[in-house]
Amino acid sequence: MNNIMTIEGHRAVITFDPDSGMFRGEFTGLSGGADFYATDVKGLKREGATSLRVYLDACAARGISPMAKASGALNLRVPPELHRAVTAAAKAHGISLNQWATEALRQAAHG
Repeated sequence: MNNIMTIEGHRAVITFDPDSGMFRGEFTGLSGGADFYATDVKGLKREGATSLRVYLDACAARGISPMAKASGALNLRVPPELHRAVTAAAKAHGISLNQWATEALRQAAHG
């Protein structure tokens, strides 16, 4: 994905903020907010690393987990035709729909 940047092992979504004329990064998967701004890629990496370090240090000082909780359960609503198609695709691969969907989601998330 073109709008994802990994900084020190943590993913951040990058968008352009037309009001400031800068790129904005926001880390995903954290239990709180950690964002950063810069005008170029080098600056995003530098500011992102600083923002992440400040966030992680603050979490450590407060004794809280920096990572958001995720149960591992995902409930999706899809059109019936798609449900039938992905069920058939999973069976064709000899795996459960859950295994098939997990792999499809993994591939989509990691580009």
